[in-house]
Amino acid sequence: MTRSPFLREVKDAVTPRATLLVLGVIALQVLFIASYVGALHDPEPKDVPFGVVAPGAAAEQTVARLAELPGDPLDPRTVADEATARQRILDRDLDGALVVDPGGTRDTLLVASGGGSALATALEHLVTELERAERRTVRTVDVAPASDQDFDGLSSFYLVVGWCVGGYLCASILAISTGARPANPRRAAIRLLVMALVAIVGGLGGAVVVGPVLGALPGAVVDLWGLGALITFAVGAATLALQGVFGIVGIGLAILLVVIAGNPSAGGAFPLPMLPPFWKAIGPALPPGAGTWAARSIAYFKGNDTTVSLLVLWAWAVLGVAVTMLASVLRLRRREAELPTR
Repeated sequence: MTRSPFLREVKDAVTPRATLLVLGVIALQVLFIASYVGALHDPEPKDVPFGVVAPGAAAEQTVARLAELPGDPLDPRTVADEATARQRILDRDLDGALVVDPGGTRDTLLVASGGGSALATALEHLVTELERAERRTVRTVDVAPASDQDFDGLSSFYLVVGWCVGGYLCASILAISTGARPANPRRAAIRLLVMALVAIVGGLGGAVVVGPVLGALPGAVVDLWGLGALITFAVGAATLALQGVFGIVGIGLAILLVVIAGNPSAGGAFPLPMLPPFWKAIGPALPPGAGTWAARSIAYFKGNDTTVSLLVLWAWAVLGVAVTMLASVLRLRRREAELPTR
């Protein structure tokens, strides 16, 4: 029995390679849903670094009371005075602090909405309820307020997402246009050079848009430019490295790392203390998380506590360059070894 022309065309079009790629897309789709919903569907503060300023034994008593809250929303510790608490929040060592007034019934809650409005709001609700139970009131002071043009403190996150997208899209375009794996080290170096130029231009573009154009972030344009160039290049170099090792599948792996695992764990919509343990753990080690932390530090915290995040980004960039070049060298050697000897 002969097959119809249509069935033959289907068989020719749906090759085993195409089938595997389609199955990979379905897997990425399911992982995308699982990652975003899993990380963001039920945000609750957990072990939030929190300071307590109170005289004498009252400080230890308050810390003990906060440490015993159901679900461990706070990780409280005593702080010498209000000035120290403010500085530790600006240093990003604490996310909030309660300053107890021993002579009255109105205490002060220090927060930093620049680090994420959702967390600042959650702390305000939590502490207000606790104070009400003690027949006390609380006033909230925002030590590092988010810009009026930065709704919920999300501009830093969206800025970093844009830089990451530029990185893996540029690397993907290079793969689609000239082949996933560069033919030799020279071509691999050219791709990395193109990636660096794109990173410099894209980093500047993003910094100018969120700063002078929209006024969304108050950080220095030059500092954000440098951060944007590093993020874009780090993601692009990592994508080139994955393509050099795994071919076109490397694009999917880059999306898995940056979009599916990186974005929901970046602390953008909800800061890290509000994320489930798994996403809270991996976020700082991935480019979106490291970039979001650094961008917020530049914008609202005078550039404090960016060292670790910048080292993470540099590690992705350096490792991406090294693997891209090594993969091209090994590919060239394999091809030369396969040539017939005369």
